[in-house]
Amino acid sequence: MSEPKVIFEDDSILVLDKPAGWITNSANTTTDQPTVQGWLAENFQFPISSLQIFRSGIVHRLDKETSGILIIAKTKEAFETLQKEFKERQVKKTYVALVHGVVPPPVGGVGKISAPVGRLPWNRRRFGVLPGGREAVTNYITLKVWENFSLLELKPETGRTHQIRIHLKHIGHPIVADEFYAGRKTSRDDREWCPRLFLHATTIDFIHPQSGEKVNFESELPADLKKVLKNLSNK
Repeated sequence: MSEPKVIFEDDSILVLDKPAGWITNSANTTTDQPTVQGWLAENFQFPISSLQIFRSGIVHRLDKETSGILIIAKTKEAFETLQKEFKERQVKKTYVALVHGVVPPPVGGVGKISAPVGRLPWNRRRFGVLPGGREAVTNYITLKVWENFSLLELKPETGRTHQIRIHLKHIGHPIVADEFYAGRKTSRDDREWCPRLFLHATTIDFIHPQSGEKVNFESELPADLKKVLKNLSNK
C-alpha cells in the first residue's frame, strides 16, 4: 500500500495527499491498520508530531476509503488557528464523486443539498439525515453524465461526519462502491469494477496560519479512479 505523499511543507503546516485505505486518526481499534497519525509520529519530528492531545497535528479527517488532501499543523499555534478556520467555515474544500443515476445539471449550474445530519439512534456506527440533526449543506456541479452514472464536483459548506455520502444517498444518488450508504448488494456489485469508494478530496483553500495569506492546494485524481472513469467511457 502506498504511503501518504507530502504536497507542501513549511515551518507551520504539512499538506498531504492521503491514499485510500489509510485511517486518519489512531485509536484502540486501529492497531493493525495504517493510520496517518501513526505515520506522522514515526516519520516526522515537529513540535506536536508525537502529542496525542493534538492528534499529531491532524486538524481534520478523511474517511478510510476517501483519498486526497489533508492538512497537518506542525505547531500548537497553527493547530489552534486552523481549527478556528474550520469552525468559522473559512476552509473551502472540493471533492469529486462518481454516483449512481443521472444527476441533471441544476438550474443555474449549482445544486444544493440542505438536510440535517446526525448519528442514527438505532445504529450508533451509522449517520443519516435526521430531524433535529446538525445543519449540513453540500453544493454540487454535474461534471459528466453516462447512462447510469454521474460524475459530480462537491463543495460542502459544513463538515459533518459522512456528510457528502449521506447527502448523496438522501437525493437518491449514492456514491459508487459505498458499503455504508449504497446498500450491501449495490456496493458489492460496484466493487466488481470499482475497487473502492469513489470519493476524492481534490482541492482545499484556507488562510495560512503563519503568513495570513490565502493558499490553495490540489490533488490529482488517483490512478485507480482514473481507470474507473476510462473504463466507464469505453463501455
